[in-house]
Order: sequence, then C-alpha cells, then structure tokens
Amino acid sequence: MAVETLTFGCRLNTVESEALRAHAAADGRDRVVVNTCAVTTEAGRQARKAIRRIARERPGAEIVVTGCGAEVETEAYAAMPEVARLVGNAEKLRPEGWSAAATGPGAVMAARAAEPTRIEAVAGHTRAFVPVQNGCDHRCTFCVIPFGRGVSRSVPPSDVIAQIETIVAHGGREVVLTGVDLTAYGRDLAGPFLSLGGLVRSILRAVPDLARLRLSSIDSVEADDALLGAIAEEERLMPHLHLSLQAGDDLILKRMKRRHLRADAIRFCETVRRLRPDMVFGADLIAGFPTETEAQFARSLDLVAECGLTHLHVFPYSPRPGTPAARMPPVAPEAIGARAARLRAAGGDALHRHLDAQIGRRLTVLAERGGIGRSADFTAVRLPDAVEAGTFHDVAIAGHDGARLIGA
Repeated sequence: MAVETLTFGCRLNTVESEALRAHAAADGRDRVVVNTCAVTTEAGRQARKAIRRIARERPGAEIVVTGCGAEVETEAYAAMPEVARLVGNAEKLRPEGWSAAATGPGAVMAARAAEPTRIEAVAGHTRAFVPVQNGCDHRCTFCVIPFGRGVSRSVPPSDVIAQIETIVAHGGREVVLTGVDLTAYGRDLAGPFLSLGGLVRSILRAVPDLARLRLSSIDSVEADDALLGAIAEEERLMPHLHLSLQAGDDLILKRMKRRHLRADAIRFCETVRRLRPDMVFGADLIAGFPTETEAQFARSLDLVAECGLTHLHVFPYSPRPGTPAARMPPVAPEAIGARAARLRAAGGDALHRHLDAQIGRRLTVLAERGGIGRSADFTAVRLPDAVEAGTFHDVAIAGHDGARLIGA
C-alpha cells in the first residue's frame, strides 16, 4: 500500500520525504507521514492544522509525525489524539526507525553520521536535491533547528557521487546539493579533508553526464578558497548562490550570533562577481529582529543594493519559544510587517532590474512542468512552446511579466 507524505519546510525535508517513503510503507499499513518543520511557530501551527484535517478526511489511516517539529515540539505532537506515533529525525531514513521497537524522537543530538539518501529522483520535480550534510554546530539566537537536526555531519563523497550517478542514469539533468549548514561539509569526515569546493569538483569529475550542479543556501563566511576556485572554474556549477545573510547591521548580526559582519557580506559578493561576472545572488533576510531600530533596518534595506541581491526570501521575525532572541525586547508587530513589506518591495525592484537586463539575450533554459524553465542563473522563463520537462532549449528573451522572463 502506498504511503502518503505531507511535507513542511525546507528542501532537505522534501527529499527526505521521498527517501523515507519505502521504509514507511514496508509493513503495508494505510499511513500518512507528516514531515514537520520547526523554523517558525507558524510552521508548527500549520502542521497541526493539517494533521487534524487528515484525521477527518482519512479516519482509518495511521498518522505518523516526523521532522524537526517532532524533535523540538515532541510533547505537543505526542499529545494530539490524531497522532499514532512519532519518528525522530535520526531514525526516519533508516528501515529500523519504522519498527515497533524504534525509540522515537530524542536521539538526533547523539547522531554522528549523516544517512545518505537512496532515491532515483524527487517525484514531481525536474531537479533533484541531494542532501550532503545535516545538522548544525552554530547557535544563532533565533534558531531551534540545531536541536531538531543535531550536530553537523557529512555524507561521505563516495555516497554522494553514487546517489548522483543514479539520478543521472534515470534521466536527471540537474542536481542541487543541500544541507542544514552546507558550507560546513567535510569537517567531520575521517581521512584527507574535503570541503564543499572539493566535493563539487569531485562530483563534476566523476559524473561527466551531469549537466548542471547547484548549491542550496550557503553561509558566505565559511566559503573557502576551494569553493571560490570551483565557482570561478567549473562551468557546470551554475552561477546562482543563495546566501544566509539575515541582516545588514553589525550590532543586529552580533545579537543574532551570526559569524559575519556587513563588510564580510559585501566583500564576498564583490569577490565572487570578479571570479564569475554572471553570478546572481539570492539571500535570506529577517525583518524586525528584536531591538532592531529603524536605522538598523535601513542598513539591511541598503544591503540589497550593496550586495547586488536579486532573489530575496524575507522573513518577518516571529519569536521561537526557547531561543535567546525570544527573550530580547521585541519590535512592534506593525513595524515588523511594514519593514518586511519594504524589504520585499526592494527585492521586487531588484528582480525587475535583473529581468530588464535579460531582454534581447539568448539563454539556455532547462524546461520544467507547466511551460516554465530555468536559466543557468535560476531565473524563471516562460517557454514559447509546449516542451518536455527535463529538456534544454535555446530561447530568445522577448520581455518579462515582473516575475518571469518571456521566451520568444
């Protein structure tokens, strides 16, 4: 019997949902697995709302909760009468984690090895996400994810390469390396040190038929010379980086317990653009972090232009119980909302300028479903004709609609 999965949160959760499906289905039970997120209080509220809806719509199904929510909010999910059992993040990718004798949440902080995924592709997606790292050794004051994912640990390069070879053998053209703290890759592995940049080069050398390789969100302060060298020299490593910046004011960054300052972020973007002039940057930014003044927020707003950011993920700050930031003096909710709106508007303007600059160019686009594709720098392109997902097309850019380029 097929197992239904409902996934909240990050790309890592998405690919893990695909990987755990076979383990969850092994005993043949009618089961719904809810893979939860704990990054915000709202994420937990939405997951619990979905669990109650599933229980109404499928009264005979066993509802199993896993993911970071199961680790961080164990008691809240365990108390729900709709939930039959919880499976911990340390167990969900292992067959024995789904047995009756499994211990449940709580073991993730003791985990010292990253479980490799075993998938052919992620169902319904053109690109495949390959987790190469899990956990985080840092303690940003707004974040509970280290307590849901455990310490930083890396998938051995041989397992990563084997997974990507399988994806390519089944028609995959594009792979995204993902993790909780991706640029921490390799520090925990035995043997000669291989950082993220070395992993990138090893993959591209070992899998010549892989057309495109991407990186998910990175912490720019951890980018070493090996990664910068790969960015500069590896054409199949796509010119798009998403940066975990969070703020543009030094005092706020220190209160967040981030490890970079404003000047570090600007310098990184300038360096990468010298190495790879076609690089396009996205970034995560938090609006209204506790104690943030209007002047401090303005420095985050200015960072959009100073770093040359194109794709913004803006998060209005919401307190996460148990984090140091939740005990700091808050910003008024109306100010948080207004600042988030201003950041989004700045991001919209930046994207508009980027789209304007592409008009008249010819771009190589990888087709996805629904008549949309992605250029090398991850810009969305509306394709002129119905084409098969997973195929490449040389497209002339005639215009844009404010969000996507329009191919002619």
